[in-house]
Amino acid sequence: MEQSEVYRNLSGEEFEDISSRILFEDNHFLIFNKRSGEIVQGDRTGDEPLSETLKAFIAQRDNKAGQVFMGVAHRLDRPVSGAVLFAKTSKGLERINEMLRQGEVHKTYWALVQTPLDGVPDSVADPDGWVELHHFMYRDEKNNKSYIYRGKGAAPHGYKEARLLYRILKVFDHYTLLEVVLLTGRHHQIRCQLSSIGCPIKGDLKYGSRRSNRDGSICLHARYLEFIHPIGRKDAHGEATGNDKLICVEAPLSGELARISGSI
Repeated sequence: MEQSEVYRNLSGEEFEDISSRILFEDNHFLIFNKRSGEIVQGDRTGDEPLSETLKAFIAQRDNKAGQVFMGVAHRLDRPVSGAVLFAKTSKGLERINEMLRQGEVHKTYWALVQTPLDGVPDSVADPDGWVELHHFMYRDEKNNKSYIYRGKGAAPHGYKEARLLYRILKVFDHYTLLEVVLLTGRHHQIRCQLSSIGCPIKGDLKYGSRRSNRDGSICLHARYLEFIHPIGRKDAHGEATGNDKLICVEAPLSGELARISGSI
């Protein structure tokens, strides 16, 4: 491996760490297991985002002298961990962005929440245990926080529909592990909606958790990511022939969530 002329050179330890957390990679996409505290894309903190770290990694690994393309397909909040998707080509980014808009990229999260005295609400669960939460949410950009509309009648201008499904995986002494499927993609949606039913995510002080986690994380993890590879075999009309590859990854748990959840 030679040092890139464009990107910084990663230490041996950092190089091995990045390599070990790549969950899937081909010519068009890279799925990475993000840790809590890492940022996906640059922000006002000035900290190096994963998009730049991965560029440096690929430049070093593949001996690339020039620019590396690394498009951010979707984001995870800084204190959230788990699978995050990047595009390595502009064609891949364009295709996957359209799939995200159409709801064709399926993301499943695990959340460790505070258990209310009367338990996590499940009285309206379907036969498979899924409960749907349906709200309208408003994003306050100044305070970087979202709020649920609790009034009567139609939600005011600026509120957007938010829907998710959750089911109980395991109940601990003071916490409950939930599996969550997003049906819409709103700012802080899982954090805000679970808090609204009395189940703030462990460590999430912004949305009502009693205390922070020792590692600064919140116990929310993007556990599974699944989609049909958009650059594959199509018929003459552009329809999938059934030969397109299903990409399905599972992101191993880490930090506080792994410590409490154990071997689930």
